Amino acid sequence: MSSVTAVPIPPTKRSYLAWLWIGVIAAVLAAVALAWVGTSRVVAEKGDNNAFLAWNKGQSGVVETSTGLQYEVIQEGEGASPTDSDVALVMYKGMLRDGKQFDASQQPTPLPVAGMIPGFSEALKVMKKGGKYRIWIKPELGYGAEARRDPQGREVIPANSLLVFEVNMIEFLPMSVYQQMMQQQQQGGMPGGPPPGSPPPGGQPKGN
Repeated sequence: MSSVTAVPIPPTKRSYLAWLWIGVIAAVLAAVALAWVGTSRVVAEKGDNNAFLAWNKGQSGVVETSTGLQYEVIQEGEGASPTDSDVALVMYKGMLRDGKQFDASQQPTPLPVAGMIPGFSEALKVMKKGGKYRIWIKPELGYGAEARRDPQGREVIPANSLLVFEVNMIEFLPMSVYQQMMQQQQQGGMPGGPPPGSPPPGGQPKGN
């Protein structure tokens, strides 16, 4: 027996082997789970709107309402929420499913809560002042089969589009108060502020 092989190797304890196998099995399960999650996301993102929404509502923090509107609270606000009789002052960004932006506010924009597409109105009514939400509006709550085009005839929002908005609610006030403020502004009593009739996201994208 050589001097090398003559050195006795201590036997591996069974407890070590058990923990080793547990670690291997856990790693395999984690890899399978990761592959499944990645695959399901790719399938959802490449699939139709229903497939995407079915996958999206299972993501952490996403809430789905009875109408099918989905939203995520990025930053919770405080106090009450606006109603159909209010005007909300918001900053917003509107995108398609692929991330292409079709509209964005350049300044705080007044939006009549009851005057928006159904999904956007519903989302405003669950928000609170100071809150920031991400919302997903399925076509049935948005523009449906109607495509939106700019004055040059270029398609801005394709038919049957799922709309994604990021909305920051700054303030809201009753419609009657807002109208009075706008009247005073037009008469020169209140300089500054957002212009009345600013294009609402979901109500009329820029250029329409």
